[in-house]
Amino acid sequence: MLAQNIVLLISGTILGFITLALLARFFMQWGRVSFRNPIGQFVITITDWVVMPTRRVIPGLFGLDMASLLLAWIAQILYVLIEVGLGMLLVSTPFVIPLLGLVDLARMVAYLVLGIVIVSVVLSWVGPQVPAAYIFNELSRPFLAPFRRLTRPLGGIDLSPLVLVLVLQIVLLVIEYLRRSLLMSPLGY
Repeated sequence: MLAQNIVLLISGTILGFITLALLARFFMQWGRVSFRNPIGQFVITITDWVVMPTRRVIPGLFGLDMASLLLAWIAQILYVLIEVGLGMLLVSTPFVIPLLGLVDLARMVAYLVLGIVIVSVVLSWVGPQVPAAYIFNELSRPFLAPFRRLTRPLGGIDLSPLVLVLVLQIVLLVIEYLRRSLLMSPLGY
């Protein structure tokens, strides 16, 4: 049992890191954030080895980097397969595995957006002139825009990040419910 947990921890860390890097690449391209910065270069370096060959087969769609998104989903499917292979997750049909991968991908997206927003807010307070502040601000802008239209600043303080964090927490609860439902449904164990 200890060995299985260690394998799950290591594989989860590696596949989670790859998934987050691929999602960061997807969001940077979607948000038209320049890759000509240390963060962008890091994301490109980490993901180019798998994204560039995949782009030959999976083209972009409406300016979206579908290769990165597909690869992030595949990484999460691999993690589910490892869970199943180690006996940590029981499913009654293989059909559930890609769905669990999709649910796990949605969870990673929520965590990535949550991290981007928190870092953006912190940098706006402590280091608005830091080069990374611009990158995180640009990445968080599309996610905060709907909430900025709904909320007005109070005393000069923008509360939209707080509202988005609350919504993301609700989304994470729904995602966890979906994951459990898949495992308890006739499709899964």
